[in-house]
Amino acid sequence: MNMLPAGDGAAQVGRWGGQYLIVQLQAEPFGVDITAVREIIAYVVPTQIPMMPDFVVGVINLRGQVVPVIDIARRFGRPATAIHKRSCIIIVDLQEGESRQRLGVIVDAVNEVLEFPGEQIEPAPQFGAGLRTEFIRGMGKVANQFIVLLEMARVLSMDEMAELAAIAAGAAAGA
Repeated sequence: MNMLPAGDGAAQVGRWGGQYLIVQLQAEPFGVDITAVREIIAYVVPTQIPMMPDFVVGVINLRGQVVPVIDIARRFGRPATAIHKRSCIIIVDLQEGESRQRLGVIVDAVNEVLEFPGEQIEPAPQFGAGLRTEFIRGMGKVANQFIVLLEMARVLSMDEMAELAAIAAGAAAGA
């Protein structure tokens, strides 16, 4: 297990302070950096694309743009999200250098936006969170509980995002 020298982890998470959209995923709250969120839309049934990873549920047409839709619960190795009246799709923009990828993320519900000052964010645990540690930006402290703050840029690897972009481009060309 890699250990950080005391102070390094705190300095690193301190820069992650800011506003987070709190979403519900299978009865657990998670935080998504609000700067990555473009919009929130009501759930629409995505058009399925054959031979995709199981967490890619399909694509939607968002004002003429083809947007891949991810079931984030499946991405985390959990059962598929059960769709109900509060289910929605969060449209996020992920930036890597000059490239930008827009995708939709299915969540059970959107709860609120919370402000986390840097000192209220703890480093990600090395084990026990039920998620790959690179998916976790930090743990936001609210009252006497923690909310997992997701690192959306890492929830999908760069290779997977490139694959999603190619799918969207192919779907747009075929439409």
